[in-house]
Amino acid sequence: MKNLFLLLTLIFFGNSFAQLAPFVDYNRYFRTFYKNSFRQLEFQQVQTFTATDNLIAYIDARGDFKVYNGESSQTLTNQNVSFKVSDAQLAWNIGPTLFSLNNNKKEILTTFGHNYETTDSLIVFEDTRFNTVNIKAKSKIIQLYQITGDLYMPTKMGDNTVVFRDNGDFYKIYWNEKIVEYAVYTKPIDFSCGMNVVCFNDPINQSFAVFDKGEILDLEPMFVKKYKAARNFVAYEDLQGNLQYYSNGEKQQLSNFSVSDWNAVDDIVYWFENSIFYAFINGEKQKICSFIPKDYLVKNNTIVYRNNMGGISVYFQGKTIDLTNQLDCQYFIYGNTVLVELFNKSFLVFNDGKIYEN
Repeated sequence: MKNLFLLLTLIFFGNSFAQLAPFVDYNRYFRTFYKNSFRQLEFQQVQTFTATDNLIAYIDARGDFKVYNGESSQTLTNQNVSFKVSDAQLAWNIGPTLFSLNNNKKEILTTFGHNYETTDSLIVFEDTRFNTVNIKAKSKIIQLYQITGDLYMPTKMGDNTVVFRDNGDFYKIYWNEKIVEYAVYTKPIDFSCGMNVVCFNDPINQSFAVFDKGEILDLEPMFVKKYKAARNFVAYEDLQGNLQYYSNGEKQQLSNFSVSDWNAVDDIVYWFENSIFYAFINGEKQKICSFIPKDYLVKNNTIVYRNNMGGISVYFQGKTIDLTNQLDCQYFIYGNTVLVELFNKSFLVFNDGKIYEN
């Protein structure tokens, strides 16, 4: 869709979590939890909203597009928009002009915007004027590649890493404002991108490799079954079914049993072993519960799950806290803050070891 027009904004709030937890209450007021109290954002029902660790992007009742960072709400435009948001980036489109919001000031990046994506540290976008794909990182715009034919977005993107295929099927990795060349390969390669790390089964050397802070290393002499890059670490399942963990040049085994399922999200690796829910958090293997939950959420250092009574429990900083035993509750994680919607449209929040009720 060459005529797609967009407008992007970059909002960077650092690494700390603002602990926002937005919701629409029984009066249809738009509210949020912030700094141990509930705050009113809008007195009329909003059209739509999306929240992440550090910000809330929403369209209010009049159609104004706004962003809230915990301290104040800012109107970005009163025109119709669609938007994308990550933990620290916000993007929206109005016309073909590409904008960035830097220190509360809008900056024009390009007037020929096209497809785009946001990650926690990056905005990746197409510029149809020069047929290029660029990255907005911090205060710089860096060109990744220029194409003579149809534009295409990068292969994979992580918090601050991007894998892309340049002209001639040349695979390259972007990290820390640098571009590292990998190899020319005509077939697709399945990369997993995280923060400062990228991992993949290397078809050139027939090994399992990791890109770790600028250097490509072999972790295993053969392909592995499954792999995932997260924040400064890589988790993978080798051919023997062992769950392995790699970080900062060191490798350790998390489980020597064939796990039934596993994943890596943000700072956590979690898996199910003999119907027991385990996680690797802050360098330690921890038992979450003695059953496989019906449903659960994992984000940052927090795990929320439906307990065996049908209620909601949270595992945080080595402790399990039962939030409610009411059935059919919905729950969300923002940063390390947990929001639970009860059946009567009331809400409770778990934050920093305490429970707050609305």
